[in-house]
Amino acid sequence: MKTKSLLFTAFFSFFLLGNLALAQGLTGRAFYKSSSQIKLSMDSTKMNPEQIAEIQAQLKKQMERDYVLSFTPTESNWKQVESLGGGPATASSGGMQIMINTGSQDRVLYKNLAEQTYIQEQEMMGKDLLIKDNLEPVEWELTGESKKIGNYQAQKAIYARIIDSQRFSTGMTEMESVKDTIQVVAWFTPEIPVPHGPENYFGLPGLILELQSEGRTLICEKIELNPSKEPVEIQIPKRGKEVNREEFRAMQEESMKQMMNRYQGKPGDGNRFTIRIGN
Repeated sequence: MKTKSLLFTAFFSFFLLGNLALAQGLTGRAFYKSSSQIKLSMDSTKMNPEQIAEIQAQLKKQMERDYVLSFTPTESNWKQVESLGGGPATASSGGMQIMINTGSQDRVLYKNLAEQTYIQEQEMMGKDLLIKDNLEPVEWELTGESKKIGNYQAQKAIYARIIDSQRFSTGMTEMESVKDTIQVVAWFTPEIPVPHGPENYFGLPGLILELQSEGRTLICEKIELNPSKEPVEIQIPKRGKEVNREEFRAMQEESMKQMMNRYQGKPGDGNRFTIRIGN
């Protein structure tokens, strides 16, 4: 049986201090590519399986994005790499159109692990927002599994995350709030002893090189350590009205309600969508 160990939040400071001692002065950039398995479930007499498959294929292709994680021992920036296809992923077939907002290319996520805080630029209902809050604790479980990713030996960690979901149909006037459990798989390398990772993930004794969650995979394809030609500069976001995490989620829910009212169909149409609210 594989040996398992738990990294509890109470001991995060121990791992952080240990890693920072090893990573003293270490800076770098890690470049990631995302891929997604899109699965649509629609209760509709207007769309046949071929149309749904066509939309899924369009969305899968458009959701292949490039990201860069810039880091120092205690701080990091996460942002999408600028490209021509960097807008929302859209697909249409048979009169149905779907848009998935994957975030703007110029929006930055800043994490400060020493202070356990984050700042994130977002846009909601046409307004620029600046989310400031404490980092949510992550309880990783090490599985003992390992594999090679590029030139680095990586170890596997898993984490179960609970999020709030809002579900509604275009023919309904109410949304249903449910709890979903999201399984997260991370592969990290102790060879780069910084506790950083993509998006809001952090807290492992090494850089996260691969992350899998909700049918989406982020994998590191290139790493620059202590770059001398273009030294790493961490950007602290400042654009937008300041809100905390809960205020932003409340605004997300209000946006969903407005969307439902705007696009709701006639009774019995039943075109169902799932909207998830969470980091």
